[in-house]
This record gives sequence, structure tokens and C-alpha cells, in this order.
Amino acid sequence: MTSATAIAGAVRRGEVTAGEVLARTLARIAAGNDTLNAFTAVTAARARAQAGAIDRRIAAGDDPGPLAGVPFAVKNLFDVAGLVTTAGSLINRDNNPAAGDAVLVRRLEAAGAVLVGSLHMGEYAYDFTGENVHDGPCRNPRDPTRMTGGSSSGAGAAVGGGLVPIALGSDTNGSIRVPASLCGVFGLKPTYGRLPRTGTYPFCDSLDHVGPLAATVEDLARTYDTLQGFDSGDPACARRGLAPTLPTLADGLHGLRVARAGGFFGAEDYPLARAAVERVCVALGAAREEPLPGAAAGRAAAYLVTNAEGAALHHIHLRQRAKDFDPDTRDRFLAGALLPADWYLRAQAARRAWRAEMAAVFRHTDLLVAPCTPCAAPPLGTRYLDLAGRRELLRPNLGLFTQPFSCIGLPALSVPLWLPGETLPIGVQLVAAPWREDLCLRAGEVLARSGVAEARPGVV
Repeated sequence: MTSATAIAGAVRRGEVTAGEVLARTLARIAAGNDTLNAFTAVTAARARAQAGAIDRRIAAGDDPGPLAGVPFAVKNLFDVAGLVTTAGSLINRDNNPAAGDAVLVRRLEAAGAVLVGSLHMGEYAYDFTGENVHDGPCRNPRDPTRMTGGSSSGAGAAVGGGLVPIALGSDTNGSIRVPASLCGVFGLKPTYGRLPRTGTYPFCDSLDHVGPLAATVEDLARTYDTLQGFDSGDPACARRGLAPTLPTLADGLHGLRVARAGGFFGAEDYPLARAAVERVCVALGAAREEPLPGAAAGRAAAYLVTNAEGAALHHIHLRQRAKDFDPDTRDRFLAGALLPADWYLRAQAARRAWRAEMAAVFRHTDLLVAPCTPCAAPPLGTRYLDLAGRRELLRPNLGLFTQPFSCIGLPALSVPLWLPGETLPIGVQLVAAPWREDLCLRAGEVLARSGVAEARPGVV
């Protein structure tokens, strides 16, 4: 798969048409999707119309935008006109098709990108595995017998498998970063409120983020910059000016104070994750460690908030259509419905304390390095994970290291590493203070240029 940056450049220079790029993309999807199960819908007719319009603009001497002709796909919780926004569920299939597109879909198309379809996801985004009982499992492009991670499973598989160069996902507790880690691509969870969620199906309002996955840091930055901007349709969207990150990639590590996330994130019991973090710390010169004592409480708070808010959203369907949920999803929502209000309030207090702790850390640190997932992609059907010598359920614990940062809305970039002797990738998180996505991407570009982090072409 050619990068989004290279595609846009070639289309704008007239070296290839958007129609030709699209034809190759649709052929790759047709050849690879039966194996990966990444797409739930392919919007070929719409894509051909969009590509044709781009080619006509170029022929007329117009500028079609910075992502001219770049194919993209979106997690199926983003509204796409004419498609039912299923959010990975059976229940939503009874809904009418979306009347219009999500704001971020419109912004990418306005920049010249070409939407080619909607992507597989965990039911109602409450999943870290990519195993959906209604649509079947999404499969890892490095090894189809293994998980993609979730809940942005199709986004990880489609980018990792070279079907599209960029995709949009959502991240409530790690749902961009976990599949980015397991599928070996770059994934950015921006600051909470940075990108508007208008036209997306919600999960947990106070934790939901949206963001891009891509095969290169430059593609990720270019896409993220296109997505930025206030929209009144999302009450959580911040009224902040645009903060372009693409021009900052060349700044490197100059002046950055980088530290290793310690304590909860020490990863002593997860050798692959620890080795990946060590390699990144050496490359970024992160010799100092931050203990971060509030991280465990932050993760616990994220659990409770997710349970309570998610259950409230689905209360009616839990009462009327409980049998139509994935049993695992249903049972977690039911547990959330039974949470005492006192627990929710205590979780919010823990969240505030954890946010204050991290604000103090970022007064003397610019960037933290932390593991993304405790392991590489497990085999499909795996139910349990060995966590520090304890046998724990895998499905909730693939987000062990991502949840604490989601809880307080910090920007985080997952970068893919391939350690010596390993055939599967694993991700490392780069985490910054609110609104400093540029620092995450700058450090990610340093790692990419030095060969420490890379998204290798999928084997499927």
C-alpha cells in the first residue's frame, strides 16, 4: 500500500488519476476482505463518483485538497449517508440508514479523500478483541488466526493489511491504540474534545474520543490536521484554534523532556511490552522514570464510568431486547446498571485526583513513554490472559495500559515496534499534556525515521 502522502502527491501532479487509485483499492479490498473481515460495507459507487469529481477538478486546474484521491474507511459507528450505523450491533440494524455523513467524514472528503466503506467493530464499541458475535471475528493482517484488537478492529486490519492507507476509529478506553498495537500501525487518540464526534454513535460520553489510524506518522499528522476544528454538534468539542502538527514533524526531539511511565506501567511482568518500551526509551533518551501512583485508581475509575454511562445509554434495550446483545457486552452493561451511585461519584473523584497528578507531572515532563498492550496479538478465541501471575479475562484487560490515559483525556500515540525474533508487532504509547498532539507526533516521527517504529505491509 502506497502512503496517503504519496498518493495525494501523485494525484495532484497528474501522475495517476484518483479513479486509478480507487480501482486498485477496490481490487485490494475484494482480494483481502474475505480473509480479514475488515469491511462491513464497501461504498464503491459513491467512491467512483468522488474520484471522478476529483479528476475533473484537477483537469480544470483546481486544487482538490491535501488528501486528493486518498482512499479511507471509517468504523461503522460513523454515520455514512445511505448506510445503517450499526455500531457493530444487531439491534441497530433495525434503524433507518443515516441521512447524512458524520462531520469528520465530510472533512476528509472536503480535503479530497475518497470514502470506500465502513469497518468492522466490537458491539457498541465495548470490546478490545475484534471478535463480534454478529459479524464474525476481524482477523489480524499479520496472522489471520489472531485477533486485531478492538473496538476499532476493522480500522486496524484495513490499514495493517494495506487495504486503505488511513482509517477513522474511536477510542473510549483504548479502542484506537489496542488495534494499532496488535495490527502494527500508528494510531492517535487526540485530547478529549479536540475532534468533534458529531454524527457518531456514542458509547460513554465523558470518555469517547475519535481519531485516525495510518501506516505512517506523516499520514497520521496530515489526516489529523484535516480533521481539526470546532463543531457545535458535539457539546464536548473544545473551542480551540487549529493546531497544525504536520509542520512540526521536522522539529524532532529538540527541547523535549521525555520520561518513562513507571509504577503501574512498569511492565515487569510483560516481557515483550517491557522490551518495546525500553527500545523506545533508549531512542528518545528517556532515562528518567515517573512513578505515577494514581494510575491504578485512574484505570478503576475508567471502568466504573464506562459501565455506568454505557448502561444508561442502553437501558431500554437491556430491558426489551437483552437476547439481541452479545452476551459478554450485555452482562457488562447489566453490571453497570446495578452500580451504586456512590461508586460512580467516587470514580469521578478519583478521576479528578488522577488528572491533577498528571497536570503536576507535565509541569516538568513533556512526553511519557508507556506500554500500549500487555502482549502481542493473541489467538482468536483466547479467553484468558496471564496478568502478573494471575489468570484474568482477556477481553477487558487488553486495555490495561490504555485506560488510565483515556480516563483523563490525554493525547496518546501508539507506535508499532517489531522486536528481534518476533513475527508480531506490539505498540508503545507516547503520551503528552492536553492539546499537545504535536509532541506525540514529533517523537513518533523520530522513531519512524530511525527505524525503531514502522508499520510493515501486512502478509494477507
